[in-house]
Amino acid sequence: MGIVVRHVERTDKSVADAFASFGVATIHEAQGRGGLMGPRITPIYAGAHVSGTAVTVSVPPADNWMIHVAVEQCQEGDVLVVAPTSHSDAGYFGELLATALQTRGVRGLVIDAGCRDVAELTRMGFPVWSRYVSATGTVKETLGSVNIPVVCAGQLVRPGDVVVADDDGVVVVERERAADLLPACAAREDREAKTRERYQAGELSLDLHSMREELAQKGLVYVDQAPDD
Repeated sequence: MGIVVRHVERTDKSVADAFASFGVATIHEAQGRGGLMGPRITPIYAGAHVSGTAVTVSVPPADNWMIHVAVEQCQEGDVLVVAPTSHSDAGYFGELLATALQTRGVRGLVIDAGCRDVAELTRMGFPVWSRYVSATGTVKETLGSVNIPVVCAGQLVRPGDVVVADDDGVVVVERERAADLLPACAAREDREAKTRERYQAGELSLDLHSMREELAQKGLVYVDQAPDD
C-alpha cells in the first residue's frame, strides 16, 4: 500500500527563503555539524544554490511512478526529495519531469539515485543533486509514498523541512528549529568575514586562533634544518 499526504505543514516561506543567503557548510556548522546528507549526493552542474521546503517521495528501486504522483503535491518554493527503499542506480528523473516541476515553481530535486538528461536540465536551469547520472530507464508498477519522513543519503528528511543545496552538498534543517537557526548562521558568516579581513591583512591562522601552544603540547617541533638520516 502507498500513501499520499496532501496537507503538510511547511516551514514559513520567508524563513526557508532566508536560508538561501547562506552556504550549506555554514548551515551545517551552525546547527552543530548536523543535517548534512552524505557526500555521494552531488550537483549535476556547478553554481546552483537553492533553498526550499521538502516534498518527500519514497520510491521502489527502478520505479518512478510516485515521482509523477508527487508533482501534483508540489508548490512554489518546494524542493523534491526522493529516496529509494533500496539501492538503485536507475535514472528516475529527466527533462520532462523537470519541466512539470519547474512549471509549478519547484526549485530543485535531491535524489539518492540516478537522473538523466543532464544537458537538457542544465540548459533549462533546473538543478538536481543526485547519487548517479544514469540513462537506465524505470518502470511504473509499484506504489510508494509521498510526504512521509524518508532517509535520503543518510539524513532524515520530513515533509516541510528546509532543504538547502549548493556546490558543497545538501543540508536539512528541521522545520521546528529553522527560524531559530537563522541568527546563528548570520553570526557565523559575520565571524568568517572578520577572519577573512585579518587573513587578507597578513595575519596567520596560527596566531589568530592561538594554535601555537597546543601544537607545541602535541609535540610539534620546529628545526632550522632537516635532521640527518
